[in-house]
Amino acid sequence: MPYDLLLKGGTVILRGGPALADVGVQQGRITAIGSIDAAQAKQVVDCTGLTILPGCIDTQVHFREPGMEHKEDLHTGSKAAVMGGITCVFEMPNTNPPTATRAAIEDKLARARGRMYCDHAFFVGATGENADELGELERLPGVCGVKVFMGSSTGSLLVADDEGVRKVLRNISRRAAFHCEDEARLEARKKFRKPGDPSTHPVWRDVDTALKATERLLRIAQQEGKRVHVLHVTTADELPLLTLAKDFATFEVTPHHLTLTDECYSELGTLCQMNPPVRGEEHRAALWHAINTGLVDVIGSDHAPHTLEEKAKPYPESPSGMVGVQTTLPVMLDHVNAGRLSLLRLVDLLCYGPQRIYGIAGKGAIAPGYDADFTIVDMNAERTITNGWIASRAGWTPYDGRKVKGWPVMTIVRGQVVMREDEIVADEPAGQPARFVETLPKGQGV
Repeated sequence: MPYDLLLKGGTVILRGGPALADVGVQQGRITAIGSIDAAQAKQVVDCTGLTILPGCIDTQVHFREPGMEHKEDLHTGSKAAVMGGITCVFEMPNTNPPTATRAAIEDKLARARGRMYCDHAFFVGATGENADELGELERLPGVCGVKVFMGSSTGSLLVADDEGVRKVLRNISRRAAFHCEDEARLEARKKFRKPGDPSTHPVWRDVDTALKATERLLRIAQQEGKRVHVLHVTTADELPLLTLAKDFATFEVTPHHLTLTDECYSELGTLCQMNPPVRGEEHRAALWHAINTGLVDVIGSDHAPHTLEEKAKPYPESPSGMVGVQTTLPVMLDHVNAGRLSLLRLVDLLCYGPQRIYGIAGKGAIAPGYDADFTIVDMNAERTITNGWIASRAGWTPYDGRKVKGWPVMTIVRGQVVMREDEIVADEPAGQPARFVETLPKGQGV
């Protein structure tokens, strides 16, 4: 049988390292890697001079649908994802209404059908009312796991006390993801917010606010014998705790916290306001050390769009969150070219790491039998990130005007070329729900 698609002549990032090879695809799966005659393929993509990564996965995005579609929706968010080389996203539950019931999960899956360019899965949000149902909800098709907000952020989801966290963990079997900020400390420190001064955001949501919540979570998870994932870690102080908890706890960092420091508030103001906050250089340096010593498990964008009008409100009325799904790869490739991490380490953080943490079936690597998801990059391309390039409905980026080296030039999802040279080339959105090893139907392999 001929190959449906052949990637010819590129440098392929395999688990064993880079190799100059061709990749053959049939029926949306990788079927051959090696030297393949172009005459055997229906469609050939010349990848000479390019690097073929496994399809990059963003395990933390907020696409705002339903309820906040003026900021973003599943269609525009997924368009931004594939424009930035992302082939699969995990979408967060703090929508309106929250994704906290079977009906809400089924509604999101229905909304995604025929409208999302990338593959996708949805978190179910934990509340004080649905803990007893989470064990069933986390195993529904298209669900990547349970998300818990220990501190209030955008939306109404909140499980603030230890007993609530313990009840959630006792009712689930999969790894749960946590936003770790201590709600009681947030409430007590509101007096430190200075009106009109977003630089006081990390003073209000200080290091101890994150540290206290992470310590509480790790203690409870260890007592209950459960797996947890800590989202958007920002402080040097949390890293020793996470080092001692590697048996059961994984964690994420974001491109923003690796790239920006608290100096950004003077230039960007509320555009760099997010939860947890961008902090000082000592914390950024500690996160980079954790990247390069293998401690960090994954990079997620925490894409959390708001309109420029909303962001223009005076602090602290301004909402927290940055646009990020489209810029994760360009920003991180620039870090690779600057020598801050290797390309293989980046692939581990954006491909292998997500697969390990969540048990994604058939994704995260270039190997026979896996989904034919590819992120093709030009490591030598020098570009400037601009607001005009951003496909998110929000229409802005904190990196507007930033020059980078390394750029995604093609996004392929299950053998279909979706983005090529900064243009959507797919006839229509054809993203599908991701599958997970722990919840595959009986009798179904990957």
